[in-house]
Amino acid sequence: MLRVFLTIVLPLVLPTALYLVWLRVAHWLPRGSPPGSPPGSPPGSPPGSQQGEWVQWAALPWVWLAAAGVLLLVLMLFVVTVHFGTSQPGTYVPPRWENGRIVPGHIEPAHNP
Repeated sequence: MLRVFLTIVLPLVLPTALYLVWLRVAHWLPRGSPPGSPPGSPPGSPPGSQQGEWVQWAALPWVWLAAAGVLLLVLMLFVVTVHFGTSQPGTYVPPRWENGRIVPGHIEPAHNP
């Protein structure tokens, strides 16, 4: 169950959840800006300052979503590779067709001489 959550549900849901959080934070920012500052400027910016780079990043939520997706992809590949592998020594035998049926893949134990 945990494996399904980590490899399927989390990569699908987390980027959207992060986007919704970003929308909420972006919606709150103009209210927290000091008086006299342009709408959409970050809190703490001096009154009369230009929006500049802040507006460019705020207008591109898909860049953040793509970055979050790539980060989650790398994280999931690492987790699945490290934590869900087997430490059983041996040789992997892939699935094959034998006598009219499919024999599933398996690991044949290593022979110790």
